[in-house]
Amino acid sequence: MTASQSPDDTRRGVVVEAVTIGATTGAYGVSFGALSITSGLSVWQTMALSALMFTGASQFAMVSVLAGGGSAAAAIASSGLLGLRNLFYGLRIRQILQPSPALSLPAAHLTIDESTAMALAHYDRPTPRPALAFWSTGASVFVLWNLGSLVGALGADSIGDPTRWGLDAAVPAAFLALLWPQITDRRLLQVAVTAAVVGIALTPVLSPGLPVLCAALVPFLFLRRTS
Repeated sequence: MTASQSPDDTRRGVVVEAVTIGATTGAYGVSFGALSITSGLSVWQTMALSALMFTGASQFAMVSVLAGGGSAAAAIASSGLLGLRNLFYGLRIRQILQPSPALSLPAAHLTIDESTAMALAHYDRPTPRPALAFWSTGASVFVLWNLGSLVGALGADSIGDPTRWGLDAAVPAAFLALLWPQITDRRLLQVAVTAAVVGIALTPVLSPGLPVLCAALVPFLFLRRTS
């Protein structure tokens, strides 16, 4: 925090970041809502996925498998594989936030890519506010993602093919913008690039979810090599 920046200014900046991320993710939610309807799900089923599953990649994996004629079991397996990454996020978030028993369940539900990235980004700053970053981002994304899903589901007929809007690039771009400041040395850059290469290389040959899990193992391999 600079000499001219008050604590209120710092808090306001965190909340503005969180709302911006929520708005970007909400726009992506419109795409999910439309795709879910065109895949054969109802509006209520679409909203149940957004509210209860609440992890965009897993939701897209599920409806994509269903749209391609896959079974419900295959759809659940694919979404579950992608959702496993949130388990690793949760281990770190619990260390940082140390939530009370009453807040443990809400914290687990809001542990997603965006809230985790924001918490980590603000954990190492001169004026750390990881809890505010986590909760404000999680709440913002939850509300606006569900609102976007509803808009997409209700307007699926007028939206048409949701992929033509290019909204699928919005969230990865925002996540990369949050992640990049965390890469502070050459070794971390090597880990990030290697993980990205592994994930991209395996995407055409493995089922949805598996490339992400394989990429997540890259940091552990680097640790083993240097230990």
